[in-house]
Amino acid sequence: MTTDFGLPPTSAAVRAQVEERLAEVHRSSGVAETLKVEFRGGPMNVQVIDMPVMNLFYNPGTHRIRAQRSHDPGKDAVLSADPWTDESQEYLHYLLTTQPADPSRRDPRFDELKESLREYRQLEPGLITRDGILVNANTRRAALKELGFPSIRVGVLPATCTWEDIHAVELTLQLRQDHRRDYSYINHLLALDEQMTLGRQLSDIARMFHTTSQALERDVWILSNLRDLVRRSSNGGFALRLMDFENAKEKLFELYRSVKGERNAEKADLLKEARLAAITLDFAKTDVRYIGADFQSRFLDRRLPEELKPAVTVAAAKTIPGLNRAAPMSAPTVASAKALTDTVLKVKAIETAGENAEPVALAEASRVKKHLVDAFDDALEFAGKDFRMRKKRQAAPDRVADACKDLEQCVTDLVMARGSGSLDQEAFDDALVKLRDILGRVAVEAGKTIELPGEGLAWLNAVAGEK
Repeated sequence: MTTDFGLPPTSAAVRAQVEERLAEVHRSSGVAETLKVEFRGGPMNVQVIDMPVMNLFYNPGTHRIRAQRSHDPGKDAVLSADPWTDESQEYLHYLLTTQPADPSRRDPRFDELKESLREYRQLEPGLITRDGILVNANTRRAALKELGFPSIRVGVLPATCTWEDIHAVELTLQLRQDHRRDYSYINHLLALDEQMTLGRQLSDIARMFHTTSQALERDVWILSNLRDLVRRSSNGGFALRLMDFENAKEKLFELYRSVKGERNAEKADLLKEARLAAITLDFAKTDVRYIGADFQSRFLDRRLPEELKPAVTVAAAKTIPGLNRAAPMSAPTVASAKALTDTVLKVKAIETAGENAEPVALAEASRVKKHLVDAFDDALEFAGKDFRMRKKRQAAPDRVADACKDLEQCVTDLVMARGSGSLDQEAFDDALVKLRDILGRVAVEAGKTIELPGEGLAWLNAVAGEK
């Protein structure tokens, strides 16, 4: 079921004001501005009016900051109890202005939006209900409010609009990739989970989200594993939050591809646990890539302090009632890998809690994390050397790397040619045309080979015009 947040206490007055301004537009002899939206499965043109910024309400159900609400559990509880109080609305305003991965810090992209609105004013209208609830343009309203602008242009949804309509319309608008401020990945995952809870099929959600069912299957897998990490991180009343993995999107994509590409279940679990531990410790994507199924046994175990080496006890085999068969059990190596990942998660949970944790616990977590980071860092150095040796068999990536070196030299040559005026401009333009054609062919062949494109191939498809 979609959450019904009710109506703001001033909804009657706002509705009267909206109706009055809609009537003024209809009485006007000029060409009225409209906004095209998808409403209840079909396109609809809604009327655009000017509304006072201070008379509107942030949408408490907006998917843009769904994960970030857990930043302050106390304020989140107040928001859940009554989203229309000044305190709740101020908390929503605060979250709209902060970084998705770290709501304690101001988001530079929000300030860029403010400057754009200051200079160019509002280019696109927002969208509200007749009760003054913002369906779209919550962030723009926050920026206009801080700028002190008196009004905002908004389209108005039909009077029969329900909360189910509000959630559906917001998703169709927010999940498009043409917005100034990107939709955060964790909130994308939560929006997907919400749609699945409503009983929608992945194929239908894929059309709504403008993506593919394969990509959504990956996202479902990632969300399931992130929730498992949050559960396993619980330590002394503290735990990680989904938004703590906001910056791990590309690393999680690579993790999914690697795990799904591993046919041996035990090796897949070992790889997953080791990489999740490294991701939690904030190692770079290029470092995490070096971690294979044998990372802990070959490189990490010997570098871990004795106190951090997992002590795994093998539990007695259990029999499935009625079948007289042994229940499947995790291999000792997998149990050891999970125990180490649990240690990393619990330490990270205390560190993330910061001043909310006891100083002694925080100091101990800091000490343990340093040992973990040092051990992983040392192990990754040797794993990287081993990885590079094996990578020699991968000709295609090496060819691209060599081409990048040539292009770097090209930059230097252009600078020198500009100083001496010696560049053959026609020949250079012909070479660029050839480069464009070759990139297009590379994009076609890579698209046939790679099922779920990563960041690099997505870029190549964009510049080469491939779908």
